[in-house]
Amino acid sequence: MSEGGKSIEVEPILLREVGEALFRTRPFSGTTPDALSGVERVDRVKIKAGATVAESDQMARFYWLLLEGEVRAERPEKDGSWTPAGFAHAGEGFGEVPLLMGRVPSLMRVMAVQDSVLVRFNEQEFWSLLACCPSVRNVVLADMAQRMQSYQTEALHREKLVSLGTLAAGLMHELHNPGAAAKRAASQLRENLLRLQQLSLRNAAKQKTPEQLQCMRELLEHAVNGCQAPAMSTLEQADAEEAMAEWLASSGVENAFSIAPSLVAIGFSQEELACAKDAFETNNFSDALNWLEALVSSVSLVCAIEESISRVSELVMAVKKFAYDDRSAGRELDVHDSLQSTITILNHKLRTKSISIVKRFEASPSTIMTRGSALSQVWTNLIDNAVDASPAGGQIEVVTWTEPGRLAVSIGDRGSGIPAEVLPHIFEAFFTTKPQGSGTGLGLEIVHRIVTQKFGGTIDVESEPGNTRFIVRLPVKDPPVTAS
Repeated sequence: MSEGGKSIEVEPILLREVGEALFRTRPFSGTTPDALSGVERVDRVKIKAGATVAESDQMARFYWLLLEGEVRAERPEKDGSWTPAGFAHAGEGFGEVPLLMGRVPSLMRVMAVQDSVLVRFNEQEFWSLLACCPSVRNVVLADMAQRMQSYQTEALHREKLVSLGTLAAGLMHELHNPGAAAKRAASQLRENLLRLQQLSLRNAAKQKTPEQLQCMRELLEHAVNGCQAPAMSTLEQADAEEAMAEWLASSGVENAFSIAPSLVAIGFSQEELACAKDAFETNNFSDALNWLEALVSSVSLVCAIEESISRVSELVMAVKKFAYDDRSAGRELDVHDSLQSTITILNHKLRTKSISIVKRFEASPSTIMTRGSALSQVWTNLIDNAVDASPAGGQIEVVTWTEPGRLAVSIGDRGSGIPAEVLPHIFEAFFTTKPQGSGTGLGLEIVHRIVTQKFGGTIDVESEPGNTRFIVRLPVKDPPVTAS
């Protein structure tokens, strides 16, 4: 047969026909011909460089032994490319993991790097080999243990990179908005300061009466003491701005409709400004109000910059709490603080799908003891999964409460739910229902391991269409001591 224009030949043969080459391989180096009485026939596969030796379905049905050449295992990525996952050289076997586990750990394929010759054993022949040949069995089991350890180490590393990517994406989105706002406000502030300087020089040339000075002092004190007035509805604010603008215009104030919104935004009323109207002549009153608006606008811009920088500081603190991994004997951790930090980091994903978070933090006390076991990784995986499961415009519920000796956290979504046949497997390593290349199948397994082994807690799931909840229960006393 052929694949992609590359020649692949599959030929059923007697095992003894490749006996000499077989006993030079690592799995069969300690085996005698007499021990192979349980297997008589195998398939010999000759393949040209660049052709596909096997894909996932075949990997689950055959054990392969490479007599000549070299092959490469590859896994798919989200962008459609393939990433090397390992190599096999002449004399090495592969394919034992899916046969012994009963399933393929992940989607993959095996490609020929060079022109190669292999023999493959079907499932029945493979089990006969393990039964009749102790030396083959020892090598196969050792290979499986090493391959599984390597695969799990790499998958854990990939999972950490996914978390890091989520963190980086969150920071990029979250830092962009306050950064852009601060830059915009600083640019406007430069223009305002120039205008304020011009108005100040013009006003300074005119003598002021004690009444005028007292009035401007009071208005100045109001301007610099607050960033904004109490919140108003859109309609209330529009009415207030229109009334202020009309009053200013009727009083002969230049730029009345331009300066009214700034004066209203910081809480000035016509009654407060009346002292200036009474104390100043019309032209001087106009200059005084324009100077006041320039000052008010500048104060508002400084407040905007301060708020933006505060937002950046909050994000930095959230990341610090998110990534904190103290290795000391033990410390108190506020679970509400940990949840809020994780939600802050994932805000960009929530906004992308217009998903709202409903928080009901009812646990009291809300602290537990931790040894830096990356509890934030639990919340990240659960909330991230809830976002993926939620429809656009949906809602995620985060609830905490206390039980005797335990603190409980529930994270729920309104998605389509987890199918009944899938539910028993969701905490198994490498099990995933996500599209090809989109998941390692380790997220919930890591969550389960952290909760149960690091904290001695439990995690349960309740699911039906429109309501899925993961419930984590953590002991409030010291977590069990476990190896790092």
